[in-house]
Amino acid sequence: MAQVLRDAEHLVRLALLFLAGGLFFLGIRAFLVPAGFGEFGHFRTGALQDIRDRPLHFAGRDSCGEADCHEDVAAELANDSHARVGCESCHGALAAHAADPEIAEAAAVDELDLCSRCHASNPARPASFTQQVEIEPHREESPCSECHPAHEPSS
Repeated sequence: MAQVLRDAEHLVRLALLFLAGGLFFLGIRAFLVPAGFGEFGHFRTGALQDIRDRPLHFAGRDSCGEADCHEDVAAELANDSHARVGCESCHGALAAHAADPEIAEAAAVDELDLCSRCHASNPARPASFTQQVEIEPHREESPCSECHPAHEPSS
């Protein structure tokens, strides 16, 4: 019994050290963790509103083919090999253009760079993707769309 009492002072100091460290951790955590964190899992509830408040950059494919704008292009693409490629995949973010086409123009397209993203010869692509092209021989030639219309590639 005397041995336990003799070591009690060290154990009390160790327990107080752990207690002080735990209180320090909880104090820092309370200061650094934002309000709403953890209400819906491991993220901050206010983040949802922050995301909603950001300005839109992308308009979506539906806004391009409606309102007498580009419905002819949408009709061309409907049953073509590029039917599942969104307009903004090639033309960039178009929310400003969709809102007011007179003020914001769609971005100019560098066809060789753009087309080569998907159609450059790459042995890692599946064999079923047969539209692969050696880009270097085409580099000095005319734009891709001169021979291969982008909105109607199978024609």
